[in-house]
Amino acid sequence: MIIDRAFITEVLRTVLAVTIIIICIFLVSRAMQFLGQAAKGVIPVEAVFTLVGLKLFGYLDVLIPLFFYIALIMVLNRWYSDQEMAVLASAGVGVVYFLRPLGLLILVLTTLVAFMSFYLTPLSVTTAFSLEAEYRQSSEVTGVITGRFVEAKDGQGVYFVEDYNRETGQYENVFMYRKSFDREGVVVAKTAYRTEDEATQDQFIVAVNGSRYEGNPGSPDYRVIDFETYALRIEPRSKRKINLPIKAYSNNQVRTSSDPRELSEWYWRIAKVFTLPVLALFALALCHVDSRRGKSTGMVMAFLVFLTYSQLLATAVAMVRKGQVQDGTTIWLVHLFYFTLACYCLYRRNYNLPMLPGLRFPKPPGKGVA
Repeated sequence: MIIDRAFITEVLRTVLAVTIIIICIFLVSRAMQFLGQAAKGVIPVEAVFTLVGLKLFGYLDVLIPLFFYIALIMVLNRWYSDQEMAVLASAGVGVVYFLRPLGLLILVLTTLVAFMSFYLTPLSVTTAFSLEAEYRQSSEVTGVITGRFVEAKDGQGVYFVEDYNRETGQYENVFMYRKSFDREGVVVAKTAYRTEDEATQDQFIVAVNGSRYEGNPGSPDYRVIDFETYALRIEPRSKRKINLPIKAYSNNQVRTSSDPRELSEWYWRIAKVFTLPVLALFALALCHVDSRRGKSTGMVMAFLVFLTYSQLLATAVAMVRKGQVQDGTTIWLVHLFYFTLACYCLYRRNYNLPMLPGLRFPKPPGKGVA
């Protein structure tokens, strides 16, 4: 039907616009954080966008219901303001009619949220955490940036690389300084490469065709040593075990776990799936625009519903995590309460009744019948 197509098209366009805007803000904030780490040499520059993308996928199961909720509020407010809803009502099309096209959108997006919550989010969190941990625990020259002086992670050295040859895997025109040298000095070489001792797994950077300058220039003990190869041991990888966050655990692991922290993650993954249909019902019920009250009243109520709903869900999940409750009963009660409240609000809106029984706004003065 024409109304269904128009409604679905409007909502999808608005969802796309809202998603692009909020995701751009998210990407910029995350990219700045990772670029700061790259500037310090913690992670390589080329890994920034990979980590940002993985972080984004890890939050989409929470962001999509919010995007859809905001888009639905914007579309319905616009239709009420442009009197399109009044025209449809005069043709016998009430607010309940939109449950049909809205149900199709809810089905598609809820399936997408479930896929992300149970599969894509744990996978992206696992990949992102493993990459970030590998970069952080890798050798101190992992984040060397060509053309810049980079301080070692422990603050005990400085490195400078003019260029990096990707074909040969060698650094070109290398400058190295370490406080661990027996005597004050620096090493300068035309080329260098990294290697690892197979027996000890110690990391070395091997300088080729260079010189080592020791002491202070002009002093009797100052000397210059030319070499063909010079191996400098660098900070080894940390042997500390990498502990994945609970958010990265598999569904089976969190579902069958006796640890309240892991079990709460299982309930939280389920809870995220049911938030979207409940929020959609609230958007349909609360976005009525009354000319006497303006647009703000419904918008404020809609966002208050979202804030209280999300906070109560977070509190219920936290109670499971702390062991205060043994199952997800509290979480289901929150869902049930807000679903019932949404149905009640939709019923009142469909029959043009005030949300609170007995609450009537007085007519403006001078508008009575003569």
